[in-house]
Amino acid sequence: MRLSYAALPARERADDLGEGSAAVCVVGRACTLRLAAPQSRYRSWEDTALHNRIDLLRPDAPALAQRGPLPVGVTTLTAPVSDTRQLTLEVWYPAAKGTGAGTSYATLLRDGVTPTVLHGSACREAFVATGFSAPLIVISHGYPGNRFLLSHLAESLARQGFVVAAPDHAGSTYEDQQAFGVTLLNRPLDQRAVIDAMEALTGPLGDLVDCRRVGLIGYSMGGYGAMIFGGAGLAETALQHPRAPEGGSLARHLAGSKTHAALRDPRLCAIMPIGPWGNGQAMWDAGGLAQMDTPLFMMAGTVDDVSDYAAMRRLFTGCASDRYLLSFINAGHNAAAPIPAPLESWAHSDLLGWAPFQHYADPVWDTLRMNNIAQHYAAAFMGMHLRGDDTAGMLDGADWPGFAPGSAAGLRLEHLPAGPAPDKPKRKTT
Repeated sequence: MRLSYAALPARERADDLGEGSAAVCVVGRACTLRLAAPQSRYRSWEDTALHNRIDLLRPDAPALAQRGPLPVGVTTLTAPVSDTRQLTLEVWYPAAKGTGAGTSYATLLRDGVTPTVLHGSACREAFVATGFSAPLIVISHGYPGNRFLLSHLAESLARQGFVVAAPDHAGSTYEDQQAFGVTLLNRPLDQRAVIDAMEALTGPLGDLVDCRRVGLIGYSMGGYGAMIFGGAGLAETALQHPRAPEGGSLARHLAGSKTHAALRDPRLCAIMPIGPWGNGQAMWDAGGLAQMDTPLFMMAGTVDDVSDYAAMRRLFTGCASDRYLLSFINAGHNAAAPIPAPLESWAHSDLLGWAPFQHYADPVWDTLRMNNIAQHYAAAFMGMHLRGDDTAGMLDGADWPGFAPGSAAGLRLEHLPAGPAPDKPKRKTT
């Protein structure tokens, strides 16, 4: 499988964003911004440059959310999955020392038509860092979503020394929202295909990325895929779901099937499902969950009525791997994962019938605070499993290491060791 640089539409290219947006000039691979006059009825350029940032840190951000020591590069690639399916990837990576910071990401809002420009600290097409290898982390968005929905997490992890690949899952994006069955079938297959494609990459980036130990972060339907890919094959009842693909093709992911066994991948060493969908829809049973042996760190909002918090707790207790559950008390389905709502999303969408703001924000929690918490735990958990970092102590739900006094309020962290769940997981709520 071969990766190639994409010939992308202008609206998807950060180096050619069109009138009224930003472009990135790479001068000696140090990034500078060329600003054009804004042409939006929603905001001025200054507004969006300040508001639509994915790289902000609150003063109370926990320790491992703090900016890592490495500059970050970013590039856009295409990855063939099959003869009829390919994915656009955004890839963030540790960049060479001296790389400047500042790039923009041209994308669309939840309605699939309204453009927005996000701003981060990466440098597009920066020289790749040398002298070490960087484990791969795949980030898989929800339905619908796109490769920028968790970009705050991608930039943060790249600064910590990881290569991060986030695909646009074909048939599951804002502008390409196909039947739900397409996502049910393809999501875990896409996730493995991204690993295969990154492993086949040549050149400086291919030399940097280490695909021998891979992590996977999945939000909502990305979490559904991560559970299947990590070992939890589906139950027979999944085939009867009203939105399952026709023809029984979902049977390839059934627990105990040869096709599900073939999907398993020894390169996958840790998964982080955020608000994983499916258990409230009878996609798994006890036997399938008992096959989950990949270390797991789940995040969920306790009033999530999309993935159903009680159903996600049953995923946590039913798995057989070493596992954690971080609960955001009174948060909904948007807990932790989405970027802060872009300024343009605050306006009512006639197409949706509601403001896209609701796709990103939570009624109770500050999105930036949840983002920073997710960045902290992703660095700790993935660092421990992919590099052998001494970060296990950061996963203590009793004393909240890495948090300033009082700043873990509203969180509950539980841990279960590998094996069947005891009656009461170890837990701490603040």
